[in-house]
Amino acid sequence: MKQSRFFILMAGMVVIALLLAACRPTATPTTPPPAATQPPTVAPTQPPARKVATFIWTQEFDTLNPLYTNMWFSAITQQIWNCWAWDYDDQNNPRPVLVKEMPSEANGGISPDGRVITLKLRDDIVWSDGKPITSDDFVFTYEMVMSPKNTVASTFPYDKLEKVEAPDARTVVMTFKEPFAAWQATLWHGLLPAHILRPVFEKEGTIDTAEWNRAPTVGCGPFVFKEWESGSFARFVANEKYWLGRPKIDEIFIRFVPDDASQVAALKAGDGDLGTFIAYSDIPTLEEANVQMVKVFSGYNEGWYFYLHPEKGHPALLDVRVRQAIALAFDRFSICKDLLLGLTQPAITQWDNTPWEDPTLEPWPYDPERAKQLLDEAGWKDTNGDGVRDKDGVELVLTLGTTTRQIRRDVQAVAQQQLAQVGIKLELANADSDIFFGSYGEGGPCATGQYDIFEYSTVVSFPDPETADWLCSQIPSDENPAGVNWQAVCDEELDALFQLQATQVDPNERMQTFHKISRLIYEKVYWLGVWEDPDIWAIGPRLKNVRLSGATPFFNIVEWELSQ
Repeated sequence: MKQSRFFILMAGMVVIALLLAACRPTATPTTPPPAATQPPTVAPTQPPARKVATFIWTQEFDTLNPLYTNMWFSAITQQIWNCWAWDYDDQNNPRPVLVKEMPSEANGGISPDGRVITLKLRDDIVWSDGKPITSDDFVFTYEMVMSPKNTVASTFPYDKLEKVEAPDARTVVMTFKEPFAAWQATLWHGLLPAHILRPVFEKEGTIDTAEWNRAPTVGCGPFVFKEWESGSFARFVANEKYWLGRPKIDEIFIRFVPDDASQVAALKAGDGDLGTFIAYSDIPTLEEANVQMVKVFSGYNEGWYFYLHPEKGHPALLDVRVRQAIALAFDRFSICKDLLLGLTQPAITQWDNTPWEDPTLEPWPYDPERAKQLLDEAGWKDTNGDGVRDKDGVELVLTLGTTTRQIRRDVQAVAQQQLAQVGIKLELANADSDIFFGSYGEGGPCATGQYDIFEYSTVVSFPDPETADWLCSQIPSDENPAGVNWQAVCDEELDALFQLQATQVDPNERMQTFHKISRLIYEKVYWLGVWEDPDIWAIGPRLKNVRLSGATPFFNIVEWELSQ
């Protein structure tokens, strides 16, 4: 009975549920509304990667003001952010930069007597801050070079000028005291912004300590100074206002390394795109690493200078026979063969491989026996048996100074051994480049006579042969701290020849004068060539469209490309 009641109860509940369901309203099926139309998804655009070329320098520049340096690394760096009135292409032909055309007699830019040269400036030239570059900037630059309140590296060649005038904003008139043959190769290598530095000069009385000298945030080159971290790096970014076109590379990052080995390691590893001042011994290693090696003749020759001040110089060096003996006792042929892998040869003159050297000259031969004879004739003999020659109580002990570059240290060591064989003792000294190349006013060891012999590679006013290094008027002193005749040579015949060539506008006449100059320096051994030293550039595989000039290496840096 219990079971029958259960089923009856359950059946009743089902009937009730069905009746209730029947009484509910019928649900109307609904269709979800169409989704709103969404715009297509676009991946965010990434800005193009900045093109940063890394240059590896083995010497840190001493300053960025073009008036205050003799250092090569400073000079070539200035071509990145500063501007020359004209530069030189890879054939060493002048190329107008700030001027509309190169002055000539034909276009009226050079007066018939050669004393007045007129520059016509381009209309579109501007400083990186947008201020126009005008003739006033040229006049101001000239005034800063010549002002005795500024301790510039040299007043040459601006001291050849009688005056510089600006008759209007786009015209510069230079009047020389007498015709100056080398004006094109020596003038307007860098310009000062008058609107930046004139207030400094008026306030301080000098620009020696101007902040701009180390942080020239206003320039006129293809790139603009951004940052200089001393001992580490310097940065230059593309100049958006450069009138010859914005560079294709966004930034030049210059990294300073302590030595040749560090430079080679960076280039091999791909951490650098450009290097220079490459030692000959490193060329095979870099070529194996797919680094392109380019040799560019720039007039540089490595050589020895002798400090010949008549009162302060070593008495032995004041005798030409001793200098000739040194030339004969120093085997520069073995230096070139063994240390430089036979890739160069001893330099004869400062004008090797140019029409300006006397073609009849040959390198001093290696002849230690003849060297001993000359030393004997000059009265320098070893009287006390210590292996070092002496005279009148003075030992023939000389200080040979140079930079800390390894190849130069190696040369020092070899020279020390070779000269010891003829009774000359060399004491070796080295200094960092920023100290070594310091001017007299800066206490530089070469300029102040701290070395008896000093070695480095220098250039005259390439592609012109002009140099002030041998003029008597350029011997540095307290009264003339900007003098560049660091060897203190004052030879009246040589001085007269240099004064003559400077005024000779006939190329053939001038060439004959330079043949006399090169022979005189050679025979009197005022300078002893060690090796011919063209620029050796290392170009990494990322860097494209590079053309290099011996006079202005970065003349086409606007066109350089960098592959990623």
